[in-house]
Amino acid sequence: MKSTMTSIKNNSGLLSKLVIIIVLICGCSSKQTESKLEDMDKNKALFEAVDRGDATMVIKILQDKLSLEIKNEKGRTALMEAVYKTDNKIAVLLITAGADVNAQDGIKNSPFLYAGAEGNVEIVKMALKHGANFKIYNRYGGTALIPAAEKGHLEVVKLLVNTPNFPIDHINNLGWTALLEAVLLSDGGQVHIDIVAALIKGGCDVNIGDKNGITSLMHAKKQGYTEMVKLLEQAGAK
Repeated sequence: MKSTMTSIKNNSGLLSKLVIIIVLICGCSSKQTESKLEDMDKNKALFEAVDRGDATMVIKILQDKLSLEIKNEKGRTALMEAVYKTDNKIAVLLITAGADVNAQDGIKNSPFLYAGAEGNVEIVKMALKHGANFKIYNRYGGTALIPAAEKGHLEVVKLLVNTPNFPIDHINNLGWTALLEAVLLSDGGQVHIDIVAALIKGGCDVNIGDKNGITSLMHAKKQGYTEMVKLLEQAGAK
């Protein structure tokens, strides 16, 4: 009888401990769930504020120290959305708060790469100051410099070609460097003449050929871009 009572007492104590543990686990789980829901609400509010261009609300939300690397259904962070919208005020706020300038979306654009491609000098400068990664490439396997050279964004070209350790002679998946694209995909006008000059001055290799071995000089001659031909020949192009 004594043994039975002792057993019941021990089992009762064990049951009490189990109940306490279950309550604690449930309590922690509930708090974690509430925390996750709260974070989701904050991130939803952040994306909505970016979409509206509401910098005041963005500042308020950032005070809660939420993660800035959550992505939406398109794989974009809040910073990527701001850069797509060319909302530099909000983009600067997010970068200053620690948002990743290298986070790529579903089509491999990052804030740094896209800003370069679109000629957004302010954001390119901010990205360079906040850890821009030169080894992350766009969907064409290119750097920020290559589309900038193609699209005629002279100030971005000057900035990047003179940035220490930037891969100015990087070759993309099409087999083109920034210099090749500045010749091949331009109309030979003054902006691209100036870009060719800036690339040469910045130290680009003028003799890198495309996949067929055709150099920038050969392309310039073929297309009748006289000024570009002069610049390239003066730089020792063949």
